[in-house]
Amino acid sequence: MLRILYMILGCTVVSFGVLILQSSTIITGGTAGLALSLSYLMHSSFALAFFLINIPFYILSFYKMGWKFTVSTIFAVTTLSVMTEVLQLLPPFDVNPLLGAILGGLVVGLGLSVLFLNGSSLGGANILSLFLQKRFGFDPGKSLFVFDFLVILTGLFSVGLIRGFYSILSVLMISMIISIFKGKIAQRNAPAKTVVETNPTGQA
Repeated sequence: MLRILYMILGCTVVSFGVLILQSSTIITGGTAGLALSLSYLMHSSFALAFFLINIPFYILSFYKMGWKFTVSTIFAVTTLSVMTEVLQLLPPFDVNPLLGAILGGLVVGLGLSVLFLNGSSLGGANILSLFLQKRFGFDPGKSLFVFDFLVILTGLFSVGLIRGFYSILSVLMISMIISIFKGKIAQRNAPAKTVVETNPTGQA
């Protein structure tokens, strides 16, 4: 039950970060960035685009990360989709792109870290970054940055070159926050036997 509450908390934090990015008319990386780009280009709902884009990644998650991780990811994606729709009921406001990139990136990064620490993700690149950390020990923050940078390059058509640079800044903020928590993320998502062997006292 506590884990579910933390997942809802993480999704809520991310949804506020997405709202800030939307109010700045900039994008970010991963499937969230793709969904934002599509919502700008097609004037559609971010929530619907985000949910649909993640469907293929559920299959990858099931085979590479297990069914428990996949179920929690589906729950997180659905929760975020619902939360972003609820926040659309708030009065619209504009945020300076520079401020939006920094603040939005920090908020999204914090929310993602909460999800990662509880064995969940928001699909897409999140699944890939956690798999690479689990299999090869890669820093999930840096893995996300590489993937997100590529997403932003393809998203320049929707936001333009200047806001594209601001979008890269938002990705840097997300990567920085996740990298801060990378040690705890690795420990929380490691098999129980490994944790006991490397930390015999049971202390954090």
